[in-house]
Amino acid sequence: MIQKFFTLEVRTNGQKLYDFTDKTIRWIKESRFKNGILNISIQHTSASLIVQENADPDVQKDLINYFDKLVPMDDSLYIHTSEGKDDMPAHIKSALTNNQISLSIKDEKLLLGTWQGLYLFEHRLASHNRKVIHHFLGE
Repeated sequence: MIQKFFTLEVRTNGQKLYDFTDKTIRWIKESRFKNGILNISIQHTSASLIVQENADPDVQKDLINYFDKLVPMDDSLYIHTSEGKDDMPAHIKSALTNNQISLSIKDEKLLLGTWQGLYLFEHRLASHNRKVIHHFLGE
């Protein structure tokens, strides 16, 4: 049984989905993991992690549009407004999605579906450096 950690830094440039699937798969291959559990977490409260379709970019546009309608950037709706119109909506969007994802690794492969990818979902409008922690436990 082994444990291993990896910190992936993702530079974002505004509100959108940032695919980090290939970087995660590369780390799994380089580490030669056979079977186990991979927990991925983000160390931020205004961005989140999602598993989402990776084939049609319209899915990503629709997700962003939906969340912007669900949680509008309107300062009159929130008390916490000191960091800009996108700050409190970003916290709410993050609370509605995931701050961690657990996935299985079997026979040296990350168990994702054919059309699934791993995404950092940036909820802020400005650029940020985000840290995504990978924690493997297995063999």
